[in-house]
Amino acid sequence: MAVVAAALLSGCSSSPVSTAGTTTTTRAPTSTTSTPLSTTSSSAPSTTTTVAGTVACSAAQLQMTPRPGSGAAGTIELSVAFVNISGRPCLINGYPGMELLAAGGSPLPTNVVRGGGPGFPGVPGANAPPSPFVLAPEASAAFSLAYEDVPVGTETSCPTSAQAEITPPNALDHDAVNLTIAPCGGGTIHVSPVYMT
Repeated sequence: MAVVAAALLSGCSSSPVSTAGTTTTTRAPTSTTSTPLSTTSSSAPSTTTTVAGTVACSAAQLQMTPRPGSGAAGTIELSVAFVNISGRPCLINGYPGMELLAAGGSPLPTNVVRGGGPGFPGVPGANAPPSPFVLAPEASAAFSLAYEDVPVGTETSCPTSAQAEITPPNALDHDAVNLTIAPCGGGTIHVSPVYMT
């Protein structure tokens, strides 16, 4: 069983998304699988969930890769894919955590908002409430994110990230992926629940 420790962080900047490669920081063995389930979903930051002996996916089990998205009228949208690279199924249920990092690895302001924002047209799973499912080995899932790249209030610019630390729902570990984004509004990023792809 895994206890949820989702890290919410903040980051700013106004440059287009760059998704060069993936860098792993922490990896610890755990289990995995990919079939929809109908169990109670939870968007609460910390719960332990097991379904038929399947434990929550850890970052160590997942390869995380940012995918280019789209942008219009100051709103940028993209997604981050999760692929189960372990040999075992694992459970996903809820929202990811994120923290943006500068080029030197120092944290940037990051304000992760679960849901809300502009929504994610054309991505049905991103607009649905959290729903638990099992991610099978080699199967993939994703979450979508959106942010504004136009300064607000007293902002004159928004810091640009070099990486993002991403924590899967209900996981205790995270991975750092190369992600160049510049969310304004104090690093506000709207994230969807993780959904099957």
